Amino acid sequence: MRNFAQRHPLLWAYLFFLYFSAVPQLLIHVSGMSGTVGTRQAIIMSLLWLVPVLAWPKHVRVWSAVVGVVLWCASLVGFCYWLVFGQDFSQSVIFIIFESNTAESMEFVSSYLNVWLVLAVLVFSLVPLWMWRQISVPDLTPRYRYRLGVVLALVVSWPFLGSLLVKQEGLQSSRYHQVVRMEPAAPWNLVFGYMKYRDQLAAMEAILSKNSQVPPLEALTEAQPDAEKTLVLVVGESTNRQRMSLYGYDRDTTPRLDAMKDELVVFDDVVTARPYTIEALQQALSFADSTDTGAFFEKPTLLNMMKQAGYEVTWITNQQTQTKRNTMLTTMSQMADNQVYLNNNRAQNANQYDEEVLAPFREVIAESGKKKMIIVHLLGTHRKYDYRYPESFRHFNGRAGVPEWVADGNLEEYNQYDDAVRYNDYVVSSLIEALKGVSGQALLMYFSDHGEEVYDYPEPFCGRNEYEPSPAMYTVPFIAWANSDYSQAHGFDGWQAYRHRPYSTANFIYTWADAAQLDFATFEPHRSVISSQFQAMPRLIGDPTNPDTLRDYSAVFPRQTEGSEFARDMSKANRSIVSDDGG
Repeated sequence: MRNFAQRHPLLWAYLFFLYFSAVPQLLIHVSGMSGTVGTRQAIIMSLLWLVPVLAWPKHVRVWSAVVGVVLWCASLVGFCYWLVFGQDFSQSVIFIIFESNTAESMEFVSSYLNVWLVLAVLVFSLVPLWMWRQISVPDLTPRYRYRLGVVLALVVSWPFLGSLLVKQEGLQSSRYHQVVRMEPAAPWNLVFGYMKYRDQLAAMEAILSKNSQVPPLEALTEAQPDAEKTLVLVVGESTNRQRMSLYGYDRDTTPRLDAMKDELVVFDDVVTARPYTIEALQQALSFADSTDTGAFFEKPTLLNMMKQAGYEVTWITNQQTQTKRNTMLTTMSQMADNQVYLNNNRAQNANQYDEEVLAPFREVIAESGKKKMIIVHLLGTHRKYDYRYPESFRHFNGRAGVPEWVADGNLEEYNQYDDAVRYNDYVVSSLIEALKGVSGQALLMYFSDHGEEVYDYPEPFCGRNEYEPSPAMYTVPFIAWANSDYSQAHGFDGWQAYRHRPYSTANFIYTWADAAQLDFATFEPHRSVISSQFQAMPRLIGDPTNPDTLRDYSAVFPRQTEGSEFARDMSKANRSIVSDDGG
């Protein structure tokens, strides 16, 4: 190795700089937690440190020593975090660190400080020290050095330059692309992670400040306010009910929920208003809807309502804690009394399984307290589907039960989605089973934020796009379970008569208030799917910022065509309508 370092001094210096970023990312990839994106970005972005070496080669040892110390400190954080949790260090971790007090942080560190961790850190640190000792001055002509330096600078900055000059996406968007590419590499994992944390924290605090000024619900009352109650809301992700055997799908994707079907109320005509998580939940968890999205900021949310009623609210989430898109979700969680953040990965494509919610869920329901509400937010069947379930849940393969129009090239992803649905069945049913042991009244409701089209129709497509809608993007599961105490107190068995009502989760806050036996001055019982006063209303889908795109789901997709091969053709007709209206 010494001879190699002497023969290729520039390459050796690069490997020295690369070590600090590549080792943590390779460990994350080899462990199966994530793909190769982080490693690839580390390989490219580590080229940056060669530019000063090419400019001042005689100072290579001093430069590499100074930079090496900085890179070592930054990479050590990510390395240790992977050793303990098996996850990538991200801004979500920074958020949790700053949300914890000093005592909690010290207790946390001491609980994981042991001999094997110290030995691993020692080995991780000695390797670059040995590499540094082999670094020598590269013998290159000035012209070659400067040309290579310019090339490397362009390669490293291309995410920014390409977005700005070629794609012309604007300064802010170009800056974002550069940050995303550099963040997996040390020390940008800390620098940019902290900068993004501060930016998104400011946005979150602004929303929370505005929410704190919203007046409470007038004349709020509750039936049996002194009873012991545990109310659970499980929010899924990207799950199309048409791919669940609970709803008649030919494949056995929900064996556990099927087995307890007699205990459930399975609502079979529920859709979401938006095919995107944030936008869908802003309506489902507040009084906002497609005609009044501002109500999310101007009226109490579902969490505000439950806290006003005297419930201790806990939010358990396996969604990413802080990302550009998930800041709003974290803001919602901060409206709760307690938060449990389980997914601190930088990338969504990571093996962060939803069974992680089970342990904290059991802990919360076991705690003393008369009135508890628990929100469990799952990763569900979010794409990339093979990251959503462990190897032991691989079940579907081949073409058995697969529509004939699914091409061989799409078959694997089609099967992976069904496997993800099957694993989601395990998690949701496990939450129900855990709840069976609690005392007092217990209720669980589960729905998915939106659906997902995964080659469900002859025209091949996978994903969501409300400007090119299909039923699979909107049809969501909506089920309820209650124990005997709740059933006897609130007539839960009578809900079976309401299973076929056409409903949108945009009105969910009214159903939840009804289920919690809450009443207030502005309560509208006809918006609750379990109310005797229910009235079917238009279920608007489309982009509220472009009102011309809003359509009644039932008019665009009549019920009998939802699962048929003609639904995609209907969505194509709808796309032409949207286009004609300026969508």
